[in-house]
Amino acid sequence: MTVLMDIYDRLNTFFGDLHWWPGESALEMIVGAILTQNTAWRNVERTLSILKYKGLLSVDTLYRVQENILAENLRPAGYFRIKAQRLKALVAFFQEFYGGSLECMFAEDLSTLRNKLLTVKGVGEETADSILLYAGKKPIFVVDAYTRRILAGHKIIHDRASYSDIQTLFMSQLPEDVPLFNQYHALLVNTGKQFCRRAPNCTDCPLSPLLEQLP
Repeated sequence: MTVLMDIYDRLNTFFGDLHWWPGESALEMIVGAILTQNTAWRNVERTLSILKYKGLLSVDTLYRVQENILAENLRPAGYFRIKAQRLKALVAFFQEFYGGSLECMFAEDLSTLRNKLLTVKGVGEETADSILLYAGKKPIFVVDAYTRRILAGHKIIHDRASYSDIQTLFMSQLPEDVPLFNQYHALLVNTGKQFCRRAPNCTDCPLSPLLEQLP
């Protein structure tokens, strides 16, 4: 068993199935991927509820609504003006390349679509991969700050490892499986929030036995 599968098994036994990412539609997951930048998920949930209530949660309405009006409805997510710009840019991308059809977009080859998404202002690697994995059901591993902190803390990566380095590590050692990538990322996020904080609680962490194996 690889160390990454050992980590997965320990965390999966501890947390169980986390059913992440929450969302009733692919679009809701995509919007959430933009809104969650630099904020807690509870703020994203509040904002998504507002967008639903106002009838703004469709590609067409997001494309047509004025940016300043959209921004006002994004206030609970923080950085609401920036996020309105990014959301409008992403929806314009859907319209320009795929006629507003997410189904058409996700029918495209993974590598091609990822490269296109990364050209959209405000869409970095983590956001693009979240869209691809969770909304598009594409087999790509999402790397975030918790992933980096946990792996670096267990000496699996060095502190200067790039996003691509970490993603390649996971995708080279794990089966190419969407549900596995989905659950693994969620497990790492929960571990980061509960145990691997800036002041870590290693004693109660399900990964604590691995620390004893470090040189």
